[in-house]
Amino acid sequence: MEMAKALVYELWVILQAVVGYNLFLPFFLYIIYLFKKKPLDNSVAPSVLADYAIIVTAYEQTQLLRSVTDSILKLNYPNYLIYIVADKCDISGLHFEDPRIVLLRPEETLASNTRSHFYAINRFIRPHSHLTIIDSDNLVDPEYLNELNKYFDTGFSAVQGIRKAKNIDTTYACLDAARDMYYHFYDGEVLFSIGSSATLAGSGMAFTTTLYRECLEKLDITGAGFDKVLQKEIISRGYRIAFTEKAVVYDEKTSGSDQLVKQRARWINTWFRYFKFGFSLIASGIQKFNFNSFLFGIILLRPPLFIFLVLSAMFAVVNIWVSTTAVVVWGTGFLCFITGFIIALVHAKPDRIIYQSLLGIPKFIFFQILSLLKTGKANQLSVATKHVHNEGINEIKK
Repeated sequence: MEMAKALVYELWVILQAVVGYNLFLPFFLYIIYLFKKKPLDNSVAPSVLADYAIIVTAYEQTQLLRSVTDSILKLNYPNYLIYIVADKCDISGLHFEDPRIVLLRPEETLASNTRSHFYAINRFIRPHSHLTIIDSDNLVDPEYLNELNKYFDTGFSAVQGIRKAKNIDTTYACLDAARDMYYHFYDGEVLFSIGSSATLAGSGMAFTTTLYRECLEKLDITGAGFDKVLQKEIISRGYRIAFTEKAVVYDEKTSGSDQLVKQRARWINTWFRYFKFGFSLIASGIQKFNFNSFLFGIILLRPPLFIFLVLSAMFAVVNIWVSTTAVVVWGTGFLCFITGFIIALVHAKPDRIIYQSLLGIPKFIFFQILSLLKTGKANQLSVATKHVHNEGINEIKK
């Protein structure tokens, strides 16, 4: 009986450790970041002006395509073409006069990001050296390609830019933006600066065309999460994914609760499908003494933010009756996480309205729990997020 109790207690401690380290990890990485951060070496002059294919994917919705193409055409860069893949879209009202825009309408529904990307790649008008992925609801900064080039010129083959909020009109949109600030800082700036790779964000990312084709051309990826597969393939090949907060893409944030639940259900489903990549990258990192692969693998094992926060709170409460020491450890963990979250927000220099929205975190977490319950049917809900503004719930007044 005593052995059984000891075994149960050991399993209890291990389970807490598996969840709890996520509270400490960001702050620990930040301490390393403070000592290892190095400025980008821009001393290498570009030998060739990179030729970009800007792939814009749309599914069912075309109302935002005019805005995204207008922003792209304002790029301070001369060498690119825009390929719009309008999958399952009515394009009868779409007309673009600029010769740099190539409008493609697949004959059959693709319902897949990578299928849309390769539909465009296989119809390139010229052999572009680089490609970048932009969503139909994005806008791009005029210096976007110039900032990406700074990293390609120093030898990187994959670069993730930063996605900033295009709209912060509701509590949900503000909290979505705050979440992005957290991830961009720790999974982008910090990871890359200490020698690992930035995680990919689905858009605002660029690659050499050769690398992108090498990684995904033989794979048929359906549902959400192509970026998870892509980053695993890149790291497995020994590449690092660079991060730059100066290559800016403005992203549409979730404004309503129904939209939030459906989007998060797909994202949570993606984590459950692909977190296993973390184990193979950790093993590869140990075998090859590759820090990039090892640390990136640890990051991939991390569950979505709300999951480990809810589990951590549950464990902390249970330990009130089990172990006072454990309660202190959990309290320290939450203190580290909150400190790390504040550091990420301060680094991003957000609008005051973002800080005001933090009072809505409990409700935000509640809707993500609802998303968890719909994870099994996530890919049946919708292929693309449908953005609806001014729902009238939790509206924030500036």
